[in-house]
Amino acid sequence: MPKLHEHAAVQWPPEGVRRIPYAVYSSQEIFDREQEAIFHGPIWHFLGLEAQIPDPGCYVLARIGATPILVVRNHQGGINAMVNRCSHKGTPLAYIPAGKVRRFMCIYHNWCFDLDGNMTSAAFERGLDGKGGMAPTFDKAEHGLHRLRVHTAHGLIFGTLSEQTPPFDEYLGADLVANMARVCGRPLRILGQYSQKLHSNWKLYIENVKDPYHASILHAFNGVMKQDRLTMEGGIVMGARGWSHISYSKMSTDRGDEHYRTDELRSASLSAYGFGLRDKSITDVWDDFGDGVSMTIQTVFPNFVLQQLRNSLAVRTIVPVGTHESELRWIAFGYADDDERKHAGRLKQANMMGPAGFIAMEDGMIGGLVQKGIAGDLDKAAVIEMGGHGIDPIPGSRLSEGSVRGFWTGYRALMGL
Repeated sequence: MPKLHEHAAVQWPPEGVRRIPYAVYSSQEIFDREQEAIFHGPIWHFLGLEAQIPDPGCYVLARIGATPILVVRNHQGGINAMVNRCSHKGTPLAYIPAGKVRRFMCIYHNWCFDLDGNMTSAAFERGLDGKGGMAPTFDKAEHGLHRLRVHTAHGLIFGTLSEQTPPFDEYLGADLVANMARVCGRPLRILGQYSQKLHSNWKLYIENVKDPYHASILHAFNGVMKQDRLTMEGGIVMGARGWSHISYSKMSTDRGDEHYRTDELRSASLSAYGFGLRDKSITDVWDDFGDGVSMTIQTVFPNFVLQQLRNSLAVRTIVPVGTHESELRWIAFGYADDDERKHAGRLKQANMMGPAGFIAMEDGMIGGLVQKGIAGDLDKAAVIEMGGHGIDPIPGSRLSEGSVRGFWTGYRALMGL
């Protein structure tokens, strides 16, 4: 990978990925470089769920970094992903987030494209009364849409803008592919979608997701209500090269009351006030998979999350907007064969976890606080040493920032930092 020039906005500390320079969250130069090195680089990016486009002509919009993407099921039932940009002037062909069409027609000059991205016509292509029209050198076959390589995995749709991206299973690793099959290997039912505007750099959010250290500390509710604690049986599984990961736990194994009642943790003071839920059904859970695992958080480098939080199932994508702003997009889902009790339970849990609940609200808030806290001292760096210096997981423990260091290992390799 090419190196940043010698006057780069970021000079990485000699300690490597156990120090993260604050400037990497604020530099416009870094943000611009990410678009090419990461989002247009040899990376698989999440684009949507097959359940969102069940029939030919159904489409959804997505983004890979700053690039708008159109995901559509064609007339043969296959899935295409294309840059959502007319080849004439660059106008987006679709601007409603999802819909169903026979073809794509640009609103500006009515250039038309089929569901495979081939250009089929242009308004007044042959002119009028023998006058005007496109030049004789114009060939519609040369002006189709930019198509991505697409891979589907258990109902999840991924795409890449690079020809150098390795095969999906090789990119991700067998353990992470297996967890996708575990969570998404049944027909899915979409429950709803929502998004959050975050006042922070996109990397602060993905760091947060890869950090099990905070989950029962920032989210004191988890500790008080025994939803997720570091004292539960669990661990971290690293994907290929350590860039992606899974964090998991088993709620029924917790024996950590004494640890979460100490004055060192905020959950202890909350417990003293007797905080709890009036509607106990929100925390009624069942074992979806018969393995006792009540939580899995899986990331796919750089910005995708597959969530199983008790029975709250969702995919999340953190979309960069600017150096100090990002958008977190959620799709909550259940299974097509869920009965009404499970359907209602998943909705309740999704609302509890989502941006109006206890978890996503705090994750969104903390990134904004960090962004404010580092302003003015961008020559300094964060300390990432929980669990050591490397990226290898600690067997049977989630008390580590190794998966955070794994993200930065991949990031540095692609960015040349």
